[in-house]
Amino acid sequence: RPAEGPGPGAHAPPFFSPLAGQLSVEDAAAMVLCKPKVLPLKSVSLEKLEKLQRAALEAARPPEGTPPP
Repeated sequence: RPAEGPGPGAHAPPFFSPLAGQLSVEDAAAMVLCKPKVLPLKSVSLEKLEKLQRAALEAARPPEGTPPP
């Protein structure tokens, strides 16, 4: 038997005509809050630079036991 459309017990989907009225769907984007990231006060590269500078100053300073020239 071929399909003849919706039967007597079936509901037809609602018909929306653009001339019958205004249909609007609003999809409001909600803010999504995530956990705050803890950032270091000094970056790793800055700490490495400071460590290299301290090492260079220590190497340039004469030992404490030697008299000044």
